[in-house]
Amino acid sequence: MAKKDKGINPDLEKTISQLLKEAESGAIEDVELKLKIIDRAINLEKIKQKINDDGYGSGFFSGDEE
Repeated sequence: MAKKDKGINPDLEKTISQLLKEAESGAIEDVELKLKIIDRAINLEKIKQKINDDGYGSGFFSGDEE
């Protein structure tokens, strides 16, 4: 079984970026759709930060509970 590459699909990232540009330029008029696109772009940035942060989640099992 082949190991899956770590990271975000570049096609997904490109598509969300293009949709965000369209939403910001006013090409998309539906407010609900604009908000969904912005939300997905923000979530993508959160995921990218988690991938790049090696220490993310490492404090959960440190045993330093009070």
